[in-house]
Amino acid sequence: MTKSQRTALAVLSAAMLMTILDGSIVTVAMPAIQEDLGFSPAGLSWTVNAYLIAFGGLLLLAGRLGDLIGRKTMFVTGNIVFTAASVLAGVATTPVVLVAARFLQGIGSAIAASVVLGILVTIFTEPRQRATAIGVFSFIGAAGASIGQVLGGVLTDALNWHWIFLINVPIGVLTVFVAMKALPADRGLGWAAGADVLGAALVTAGLMLGIYTVVEVELYGWVSTHTLGLGALAAALLAAFVVRQATATNPLLPLRIFRSRTVSGANVVQMLTLAAMFAFQIIVALYLQKVLGYNALQTGLAMLPAAVAIGAVSLFASARLITRFGERAVLIAGLALLLAGMSWLIRLPVDAAYLTDVLPVMVAISGGGLVLPALTALGMSGADADDAGLASGLFNTTQQVGMAIGVAVLSTLAAARTGIELVTGASDAEALTSGYRLAFTVAAGLLAAALLVSATVLRKRNRTETESVAAPVLAV
Repeated sequence: MTKSQRTALAVLSAAMLMTILDGSIVTVAMPAIQEDLGFSPAGLSWTVNAYLIAFGGLLLLAGRLGDLIGRKTMFVTGNIVFTAASVLAGVATTPVVLVAARFLQGIGSAIAASVVLGILVTIFTEPRQRATAIGVFSFIGAAGASIGQVLGGVLTDALNWHWIFLINVPIGVLTVFVAMKALPADRGLGWAAGADVLGAALVTAGLMLGIYTVVEVELYGWVSTHTLGLGALAAALLAAFVVRQATATNPLLPLRIFRSRTVSGANVVQMLTLAAMFAFQIIVALYLQKVLGYNALQTGLAMLPAAVAIGAVSLFASARLITRFGERAVLIAGLALLLAGMSWLIRLPVDAAYLTDVLPVMVAISGGGLVLPALTALGMSGADADDAGLASGLFNTTQQVGMAIGVAVLSTLAAARTGIELVTGASDAEALTSGYRLAFTVAAGLLAAALLVSATVLRKRNRTETESVAAPVLAV
């Protein structure tokens, strides 16, 4: 790996780290934000929801725009928007300003994150280097959430909640400065190649409305008029988008990309896996705090072994294993590890001991260090050079949709089971634990489904086939 490649990888990783951190660092600071700015309980959730809606809703559109006007341009623009929005969030003195800033942060993150994988695969053309780079990138994504929880607790306790946003500013400025020099220039295909304005409006509105509906499920319930009505409207918008893409001269999302079983299968597996694992991260944190009595910093430290395990596997093992055995085999092995860890949590007791009941799960989560690099390689393998940004945006979109759905479904199930247990006379700790165990059971089911899709839909390819399929993506 050359010096210029290492610099480019560092820039892309730094930007992705800010995106991941921003999704988790806020959670531990929410009580302080509520007390300082006077948020209502329902309004406080919008410090997270505003970011998720903008981020998840714009990824697909931003990825295609990267193909049209240039991925470097999109990456730099996104980081500028995100950095400016971080300043606004850091100095916010009212709930309205903070929520608006979080929405702008989501826009900036979507613009930058949507093209990161598209840039990465054009820089690293040698298979072993590409596998190593994807391993590093996947480690950043997997470990960033755990790091965010620890960092959020430290900054909030040592300084104040404003710094969880202001810390992005120097990192963002440095990222923009280095990216201007380190990333390869690309002109893009031009607007005529796919400026589908109607398609862009349909998919953006559909995704934003759909994610909004999902994140509000815990407040309104799954069978409420609010959820069913808006859910149906979101589905109609997305269905209209698909029809539009099948008939448009220059579609925003050429449906040919789904002809690849590898790309389609990888996106399905990712949605199932992230639905389980992101919800796991949140629910484990709730269990540690509400049942075992950990504070925010202790919770972050308790989950740190998972980040370390994922990092070790991503950085030192995944590239070698993928090169030797192929992405599919590594993916299946990683999913089996994750499934084993999640299954262990199904019997989680009220008075769990960290060393015997929780730590083994954190070690098993090292399977994520195999799953994420393999999925990333598979998700990008079937797109040609002109669609690399689109494939990157699609891959990130399914990731965000999976995370949002997973949290909504598993949190709702856990809350419902907890309520039933409380009515029957269980203690708070017993009721909460019962609800969390149900969530872990469903998460294990999602991982089992991901394992089944990986084994049946994704085809086994040898090394020569892997390189030949990936080669068009890597052409600049």
